[in-house]
Amino acid sequence: MSADVRQQIVAGAADLIRRRGLAGTSIRGLAEHAAAPLGSTYHYFPGGKQQLAAEAVRFAGDQVAGTLRAALEAGPVDGLRAFLALWWKILTRTGFRAGCPVLVVSVEEPAGDESAPREAAAEAFRAWEGMLADSLREHGADARDAEELATLVVAAVEGAVAMCRARRDTGPLDRVAARLELLVSEVVSRPA
Repeated sequence: MSADVRQQIVAGAADLIRRRGLAGTSIRGLAEHAAAPLGSTYHYFPGGKQQLAAEAVRFAGDQVAGTLRAALEAGPVDGLRAFLALWWKILTRTGFRAGCPVLVVSVEEPAGDESAPREAAAEAFRAWEGMLADSLREHGADARDAEELATLVVAAVEGAVAMCRARRDTGPLDRVAARLELLVSEVVSRPA
């Protein structure tokens, strides 16, 4: 039971951070959003908000990585499509009120010397880029193209998600999706 409560708090924190940002959340707000007792939050996360935020970012990063990993089994174009579809669904299902908690903590200045959430975000971005680059190489891209394109995909999608939230429409993500798919298809279809 205790693992379920802890996981509920982490998942709730990831959702609240993706909606309000790290600065816009309190430990009390995180507990309320997760429908968990405040005491449980302090019990499971003695490091407070920074510890919980870092774990929430890892949780969100791992969820995205799982979706990406499964889709990449069919190839980099399918992986890209799944990555884009995930964000499209999050944006539209939340009325553009939620984005990516990994991005959110990346752009917020940490309080004091606390950098655990930002470091967790950097790990998530590296993992996503690494999976994409590996798939691109496995499907014929040279190492340099694979690394550069993987970075471009993650950066473009994350930027498009932010633009979609600001504009309250999927236009930026739709346009980025079309261009990225062309680029990925081109890189993996080049003769060796």
